[in-house]
Amino acid sequence: MTRSQDKPPISSLKIYFRLLGYLRPFLGWFALSLLGFVVFASTQPMLASILKFFVDGLTDPATSTFHGLPWLGRLDLTYGVPLLLVAIIFWQGLGSYLGNYFLARVSLGLIHDLRVALFDNLLRLPNAYFDQNNSGHLISRITYNVTMVTGAATDAIKVIIREGLTIVFLFGYLLRMNWKLTLVIVAIVPVIGIMVGKANRKFRRQSTRIQEAMGDLTHVASEMIQGYRVVRSFGGEEYEARRFRASSEGNTARQLRMARTGALFTPALQLATFASMSVLLFLVLLLRGDASAGDLVAYVTAAGMIPKPIRQLSEVSATVQKGLAGAESIFAQLDEPPEIDAGTVERESVSGRIEIRGLSFAYDGGRRVLDGIDMLVEPGRMIALVGRSGSGKSTLAGLIPRFYHGRNGEILIDGIDVREFTLRNLRRHIALVTQQTSLFNDTVANNIAYGDLAGAPRQAIEEAAKAAHAAEFIERLPRGYDTLVGENGVLLSGGQRQRLAIARAILKDAPILILDEATSALDTESERHIQKALDRVMKNRTTLVIAHRLTTIEKADTILVMNEGRIVERGSHAELLARGGHYARLHAMQFSEREGEDG
Repeated sequence: MTRSQDKPPISSLKIYFRLLGYLRPFLGWFALSLLGFVVFASTQPMLASILKFFVDGLTDPATSTFHGLPWLGRLDLTYGVPLLLVAIIFWQGLGSYLGNYFLARVSLGLIHDLRVALFDNLLRLPNAYFDQNNSGHLISRITYNVTMVTGAATDAIKVIIREGLTIVFLFGYLLRMNWKLTLVIVAIVPVIGIMVGKANRKFRRQSTRIQEAMGDLTHVASEMIQGYRVVRSFGGEEYEARRFRASSEGNTARQLRMARTGALFTPALQLATFASMSVLLFLVLLLRGDASAGDLVAYVTAAGMIPKPIRQLSEVSATVQKGLAGAESIFAQLDEPPEIDAGTVERESVSGRIEIRGLSFAYDGGRRVLDGIDMLVEPGRMIALVGRSGSGKSTLAGLIPRFYHGRNGEILIDGIDVREFTLRNLRRHIALVTQQTSLFNDTVANNIAYGDLAGAPRQAIEEAAKAAHAAEFIERLPRGYDTLVGENGVLLSGGQRQRLAIARAILKDAPILILDEATSALDTESERHIQKALDRVMKNRTTLVIAHRLTTIEKADTILVMNEGRIVERGSHAELLARGGHYARLHAMQFSEREGEDG
């Protein structure tokens, strides 16, 4: 989700100061870099001075020494000018090395810290943030936007410091030589300031739009890559190609508008600068007075050096504004409030008694998804939630581990409101298996023993896999438990991925087990095996099952039938069938569908 268009942009200076706040750990390196650029900039007027003595030596052969520079003694110009030139270039090279190398260390450290802060922040944000922001924009922020900040923190700072100091040293030299003529150059500074200010505002707006377009581009590509099977199965290649082409063309058009702004801005600035220089040359020729040819050449040379750093400062404006736009989006995410975790209770273990009283919930102030839910699950019991899609079953299951906040009513575990537990401790007591299995591009063993389970003994991992009826296919894989499963388990079938997720929940050995359509991806035979495994796993555990296939929950102690956020029926399988209500109709519908499939 991008920043609202009607929200005023944050001050560039404020963003830049915040960005520079990340430099605190690198102040020593930054100081060395600054020293290097001071050394580099100080050599510019020195080079102009060398020309003065060279020209004076050509025009007046009687002048054979560095007059006016007593610290060079009576050194002959014939040898002194070449030697001094080499010394100045060496000094300049030393300054350039110090400035560039240590600033690179600073900027790379800064970018590393920003990336880590951004990723760590993603780990702490609430579920609602991910629901409201597409993955393409989130990935683009970590990759493209951070790259733009890199430009502002490396090239921009380098140019601003180096060229800015160069201008300062050259102006100081010019003022010392002839302050009246130098005022002509100073007169153009306000004009340049106005031009740069206007260009900066334009660059900032265009950079923000470019980053939004890049997020859209990444999103389209990400969706196609993740859903390539659907794209190919339904002939969506042309549609996806058109979507991507439209996004890419929009991004290209915005990039071109920014390039056009820069292409117009630099020549206009050069015209203003060299117009000032032409006036300066006229005044030098008119008001040369008793100045020597060397003095005039040195003055004009030093003045002629000024447009280059001014032009480089103007060109870096686009880089700075891109970086500021990227930093603004990064800081907007970093300023998002993290997942609420005000709880203080930590229990080594819980019995698993779940009680819900008067629970109501709505997403972002919309219509209520849950309304007045009351239920009680005793330790070791199995309770099932059934109902049509959108009836609130998954939302109810998601509120127990506090994936969403802002509810009304109470959810109690062992008589303690879940809000009083610390999030980490609360979720340690809950094992969750969902319809959408999440696996990582790692080995089978590491996918089962994930997170807090990492480091579990291999024997425990293998036992969990056997209990989930996953061992039979794992042992046929090329490297068994050490086989890489690919991105999100792409190298495995849907049923195999689901069995790994169930094995993960079994290994966790939590007192509360939530199964959200956990067997939906399995074929009938696999489901039968998994159901036997789950029967063993659910013993002595409080189990909450959300099921579409009613045959999987016939043994539940209590079945809750939900409709439009309310519990409309409750009872055992036999009791609900005898009642002839919502559950009986759902059961009859599924039974007739299955008979139709068998026929």
